[in-house]
Amino acid sequence: MKKFPSLPIWTVVAPIAAWMLIIGTRFDLGLVYTFLLVVGLLGGVLAAVYHAEVVAHRVGEPYGTLVLALAVTLIEVALIVSLMLAGGEETMGLARDTVFAAIMIILNGIVGICLLAGASRHKEQTFGLLGVSASLATLAAIAVLTLVLPNYTLSAVGPFYSSSQLAFIAIISLVLYGTFVLVQTVRHRDYFLPDESTNDEEVHAAPPSDKVAWISGGLLLVCLGAVVLLAKSLAPSLELAVASVGAPKTLVGIIIAAVVLLPEGLAAVRAARANRLQTSLNLALGSALASIGLTIPAVAIVSLTTGWSLSLGLDVKSTVLLLLSFIVATLSLGTGRTTVMQGTIHLVIFAVYLFTTIVP
Repeated sequence: MKKFPSLPIWTVVAPIAAWMLIIGTRFDLGLVYTFLLVVGLLGGVLAAVYHAEVVAHRVGEPYGTLVLALAVTLIEVALIVSLMLAGGEETMGLARDTVFAAIMIILNGIVGICLLAGASRHKEQTFGLLGVSASLATLAAIAVLTLVLPNYTLSAVGPFYSSSQLAFIAIISLVLYGTFVLVQTVRHRDYFLPDESTNDEEVHAAPPSDKVAWISGGLLLVCLGAVVLLAKSLAPSLELAVASVGAPKTLVGIIIAAVVLLPEGLAAVRAARANRLQTSLNLALGSALASIGLTIPAVAIVSLTTGWSLSLGLDVKSTVLLLLSFIVATLSLGTGRTTVMQGTIHLVIFAVYLFTTIVP
């Protein structure tokens, strides 16, 4: 992270422009305006990650990675809930598709790119096993309890939880995620701290001033609001585009997750290339945990409030890929050392996931 004597002008202009584009969505301005909305969305996402990194650098590790993970997850939760409320009961599988896509993108896509990019540049990288092990164990528990177990319960037919079961699982997800945050930031903070190199200019750069950090915090909220509203405005066009090419509806969840996770992914790859793999994995796995640990309780509240049935259980193919991902992640991240081999394996699984989603 570089020194922040002042904020780049584009990080201030981007959220303002995004909100101006939101005003224009009230009118039917055609395909060109839809393209501008996409540009505004990407600009808002990139500005959000910049401001999140400013705040993160001010508060330090591991709080910094937690700030970025929570910021990205708030985008995802707000977007999913708004789309569910707008689309009604027909969208009750959107949360499952988006959360599953987020886990696969992070656990195989982002982690794979980070391991491959870092090892390509530094040959072999190391990280602390204790923090990564805690992250994987928590993520596996929440993922299986929310996305696999619904298929095998008897109170409701199909991939659904009954109302009482859904409320219980929502509480369990919050308990697990809350305990992880407590471990990460208080009880065992040292598990997640990277080995700081004395030659790493980004690690030892002076943090931004309080004034800059507060301004970035405010602009971060502005960016998050703009991203949610722009994504909601683009959702109908996205669904039509997916349907026009004959792709399954689950592709919508993948695209939403990919857009939301773009800031975190860029930050994680950047850290891996700087030989800070611990920070990179903190970002990636922390984002996956925040995604599922906060999204499921949020959509559960919507389901229980509206009376709509929330479809959570994955199909057999997705279940196999999910379990394979956790097995491989446990093995590849179980030694504290990684090379291009581990990165390649994760990316191959991610490629299989994408291909079998489009060509089931």
